[in-house]
Amino acid sequence: MTDILTQTENGICTITLNRVDKKNSITEAMYAALADALAAAKDDTAVRVLVLQGDAKVFSAGNDIGDFLNAPPAGVDSTNPRPVFRFLHGIAAFPKPIVAAVCGPAVGIGTTMLLHCDLVIAGDNAAFSMPFVNLGLCPEAASSLLVPRLMGYQRAAEALLLGEPFMAEAALEAGLVNRVVPPTEANNVAQAWATKLAAKPLTSLIETKRLMKKHLAATVAQTMDEEGLSFGRMLREPAAREAFGAFMERRKPDFSKV
Repeated sequence: MTDILTQTENGICTITLNRVDKKNSITEAMYAALADALAAAKDDTAVRVLVLQGDAKVFSAGNDIGDFLNAPPAGVDSTNPRPVFRFLHGIAAFPKPIVAAVCGPAVGIGTTMLLHCDLVIAGDNAAFSMPFVNLGLCPEAASSLLVPRLMGYQRAAEALLLGEPFMAEAALEAGLVNRVVPPTEANNVAQAWATKLAAKPLTSLIETKRLMKKHLAATVAQTMDEEGLSFGRMLREPAAREAFGAFMERRKPDFSKV
């Protein structure tokens, strides 16, 4: 079974996270497939809109922990970027509209990737979380920049420092999502919105998106790289080792000495 499905029809490229048995947790191979799909959709003149979706029960549980620990992102290498960084920079710089449909858990990068989407439809079962601090790590995907800008500092601090889940209605109020619908309708609504976008002049869509994002584009890329360096360093430090050790051993982590 392919963990990343890609289909293009009527101007819409739909990328589906298809590892539901593992809660759509993302492996390095999946990041590579996602990055390649974004690059192909960017250059394909038949693609006018991108849709990113998961399952009605789960969007993504974030990084696959086993795969992540076997090949941790040690830092940012611009000459030979790891698939996760290719994906992050690819989605941040994608010039065409991106519509996301999110249902169930959206953990870590499952939430932060949405910061780079233009329209987000959430199922009313969606649960967003950015538990980086709880893992002894720091934010990624430029979320340390974009979450405070989107939510305001206090709500961003609650989301990033406490790292606790917040539900679809809270995400709607904070501006992370555009609409909340029943989970079985989320993917269909995303497709309907994408169809509307695909009928509009692509040059106008691309230029409007560029103008809205131009003042932040360089800062987003710079923040991603800075976060990546910190993330890689912190991954090797005692707090992260304790957090991941506790996760693998199914116990509560003890951060009293870190």
